[in-house]
Amino acid sequence: MLSLHTNNAALSAQSSLTKTQASLSTSMTRLSTGYRINSAQDDAAGLQIASRLKAQSSGMAVAMRNTQNATSMLQTADGALDEVSNMLIRMKDLATQAADSSSTADDKTAMQSEYDALGKELGNVLKNTSFGGKTLMVGGTIASAMTFQIGASSSETMSVDLSTDMSSVVTNVSSAAANYSAATTGTELTSSANATIGSLDTALASVNKVRSGLGAAANRLDHVYNNLSNISTNTKAATGLIMDVDFATESSNMTSSQMLMQAGTAMLKQTNSMSSMVMSLLQ
Repeated sequence: MLSLHTNNAALSAQSSLTKTQASLSTSMTRLSTGYRINSAQDDAAGLQIASRLKAQSSGMAVAMRNTQNATSMLQTADGALDEVSNMLIRMKDLATQAADSSSTADDKTAMQSEYDALGKELGNVLKNTSFGGKTLMVGGTIASAMTFQIGASSSETMSVDLSTDMSSVVTNVSSAAANYSAATTGTELTSSANATIGSLDTALASVNKVRSGLGAAANRLDHVYNNLSNISTNTKAATGLIMDVDFATESSNMTSSQMLMQAGTAMLKQTNSMSSMVMSLLQ
């Protein structure tokens, strides 16, 4: 029907152009940002899933840094205890030498002097070794129950308790070296060198027990890190599949929309000339 008031063809062309323009705008936005989902309107369910996956992967990235920091802390403590072990071995050598009848009183006095110096350094290492400004061993982190956050959820924790073993180290080392806790001249080698050998063996065993616990915890943290890395990689890939735009497909969609825009514009121009047909009937 020819009408001056209503141009159905023009209205249809305008409606089609509006839809095509919205589709073109969406394609251009996606291609410019690289994301398929730029607002909840694009894919409400997909955005919700992707946001949850992003939060998980972000939390795991922090947990991975936690495991690395925790491993560094445990390695620092182990390195200090390795030095403690070396000093105890040297002290045992001195005790073994002093226990022999071939050692004179002057020899024992000289060895006791070195023994006292080593005992003092044992106290320095055990009391003052720190990580990040916080004491590690005597009265520090290793001497208390530790909890490591190894995941993105509140339930993903790792507990390590070496407090009892560290207490034994302090007790046994202080028993083997009087100079551990006080600046004094000991009598371990000058009066009871043979008995001191046994005390040092006990101290060494307690140090090795703590080192074993530290090593086991560090190895576990390595496995935790590797597992987190694997999960994080796959989680990020899953997020990308939801959020990232397929450039080939979206480029094709944009080209199609551009062609439809051109065709729609041309047809709208043609429909606007239909009113002239009415006027020709009146001539």
